[in-house]
Amino acid sequence: MKNKSFRAGLAQVDVTPKLGTVINGEFSCRYANKIADPLYAKALVLQDNHLSILIVIVDICAMQREFLDKIKARIHKEIGIPPGRQMIASTHTHSAGSVADLLLCHVDWGYLNWLPDQIVLAAKQAYENVKEARIGWGGVDQPQHLLCRRYLMQSDYRAINPVTGALDALKTNPFGDEHLIVGPSSVPDSGLRYLAVQGMDGEWMGLLANYSLHYVGDCERGTISADYFGYFARSVACRLGAKEGFVAMMSNGTSGEVNIWSFQNEDTYPKEHHEKSRLIGEDLAGAVINSLGEVEWEASPSLSAAYEELQIAYRKPTADEVEKAMAIVSGTDYEQIAFGDIDFYQQVYAREQILLDAYPEKTSIPVQSFVVGSGKIGGLGGEFFAETGLRIKEAQSNNHYFTICFANDYVGYVPPVHELEKGGYETWRCRTSCLEPSAEEKIRLSLQNQMIKHG
Repeated sequence: MKNKSFRAGLAQVDVTPKLGTVINGEFSCRYANKIADPLYAKALVLQDNHLSILIVIVDICAMQREFLDKIKARIHKEIGIPPGRQMIASTHTHSAGSVADLLLCHVDWGYLNWLPDQIVLAAKQAYENVKEARIGWGGVDQPQHLLCRRYLMQSDYRAINPVTGALDALKTNPFGDEHLIVGPSSVPDSGLRYLAVQGMDGEWMGLLANYSLHYVGDCERGTISADYFGYFARSVACRLGAKEGFVAMMSNGTSGEVNIWSFQNEDTYPKEHHEKSRLIGEDLAGAVINSLGEVEWEASPSLSAAYEELQIAYRKPTADEVEKAMAIVSGTDYEQIAFGDIDFYQQVYAREQILLDAYPEKTSIPVQSFVVGSGKIGGLGGEFFAETGLRIKEAQSNNHYFTICFANDYVGYVPPVHELEKGGYETWRCRTSCLEPSAEEKIRLSLQNQMIKHG
C-alpha cells in the first residue's frame, strides 16, 4: 500500500576537533596541528505513516558499539526512534579525532566525551526538519578510482606474517617492491549508488551516496580533513546550486581491500596535499549530477527496517602464542619504536595478541537493513571486502541497493575465508582483525536473509 505522507529531514553539525586532538587510523598516534576542512555529523530522518528511521554519517575513522549504543539510547529518549532503526556510521577518514583504541593509537577522551552531544544534536535537528518529500534511487559505474591493494607477488617474494612468522600468499601495499607485483588478488565494487531526497516542490534536501573506496589520505600526518568524502559533499551541493540546509553525505561501502595507491602507475594522480582527494571527490560528484536525469522519483515510498545480532566467535591466540608474545612485549619499549623499524610489526602485533587474549570467547555483531521505497540499504559494522558487497548486490532485483560499512560498530576487517587463508595485512590477527574464519559468511547470509524477508 502506498504511503500517503512520506517525510524526510536532514541536518549537519560541525564535529571538527580542536588542535591537539589525537588522530587515529595509522599504527601510532598523530596529533592535530592543522585543520584543512571541517568535519560533520550528518543526519537523515525518513518517516512514513508507520515508522521513522535515522541514518547518521560521521566524518571519523571508526566508532565502536560501546560508544554508539549510548548515543542511540539518548536519541531514542529524545526523538523516539528505537536503536534498531538507527544506523550511525563512520566515513573512515583517517584524518579525524580518535574515539577508538586502534593498534598503538589511543582514544582522545576529551573528543570522545564531546562528540556524542553533536551526533545527538544532528539527529534532533534532522527530526525537527522533517517535511513532505520524495526520494529517488540512482547509480553509475565508477571503476577508475578503485584499486585492490592486496597483490599477488612473484614466486620468490617473501611476505612474512608478523603474527605467525609464516609466509603470506600475497602482500598488502607492497611499497618499494612494485617491480615484483604479479597482479591484484580481487576485483573492487565499482558502483557509485545514491538515495536522493527532494521536497514535494522539487527543492533539493539531500543526498546519501555510497562508494567502496577506503579513503585517500593525501595530507600531512597532523591534518584534520574529511578526505574525499568531504570534497564529494561540497561539490554536489555546489553543482546542484542547492540552498542552505541541503546535506550531501558520502558513506563507505565494502572497501576493506580497496584503495587508490597506484603501485603500477605512479603518475595517475596529482601529488600535492589534498589534490587527489579533491579530484576524486569532484569526479564522483560530477558522475552523480550527470546521472540524475535517469532517477525515477517516488512520492509515496514505504519504509521497513530489520535488525539482528549474531553471536560470532573471536579468533584468539593459543597459549603458546601468548607466551611468545609476552617475551617480545617484555623486551620492547613502545614509546621508542617507530614505523619502519625492522621489528616494528612483530612488536605491534605481539602486544595485540596479549590484549586479544583477554577478550571473551564471542561477541555480538549487529546486522541491519532498511527498505526505502524501491531500494534497500544494508549496514555492517566492520571493514568488509568488495566481494561481500558484490554478492549481496547480485542477489537484489534491481540496482537500488548499497551496503554502508563502519555502521553501528567497528569490529575490524572481516575478510571472506579464502582471503583470510591468503594472509596479508587485513588478516593479521589483532583486535582489528579477530573474528572467526566463517564470520563473513555468517554475517553476509544474515543480511541477505533480511533482504529476502523484506521482499
